[in-house]
Amino acid sequence: MSIWENLGLVYGLLGAAVAVFLAGAGSALGVGIAGQAAAGVVTEDPSKFAKVLVLQLLPGTQGIYGLLVGFVTLSKIGLLGGGGLELDPQTGLLILAACLPVGIVGLISGKSQGEAAAASIGIVAKKPEQFGKAMLFPAMVETYAILSLLISVIAVTMIQV
Repeated sequence: MSIWENLGLVYGLLGAAVAVFLAGAGSALGVGIAGQAAAGVVTEDPSKFAKVLVLQLLPGTQGIYGLLVGFVTLSKIGLLGGGGLELDPQTGLLILAACLPVGIVGLISGKSQGEAAAASIGIVAKKPEQFGKAMLFPAMVETYAILSLLISVIAVTMIQV
């Protein structure tokens, strides 16, 4: 079988890959940014390790969201079931489009959340008692990642195959 005979399936698989790749890249960037700030704080005061670790891990959720959409998509197109469905190219493109929100928003929000987490780590470095307030800044960025997860999951699951 050629790629042209399975173009719909290829588009669907590309959608899953885009969701995982872009959201995962955003998480990797964000966790890296926050990790640099956390490492500086822990160098000065190792007792703050647990608090800064929690803040560093927050941007990692976008990668999880992308992975979730990837699994939902692979299941939808039959690749987790063992074979793969025969999808027309239009349906494959719909699935690809449905995966874009979590991928694109995950990329941007993961990096942005890492920056917000790094700033919050700075708060914890100077005023550890303000940890609860510091958590709110990166958590606000999380809202948009959750919204993109929601729309991608709903869109993928609602497409008729």
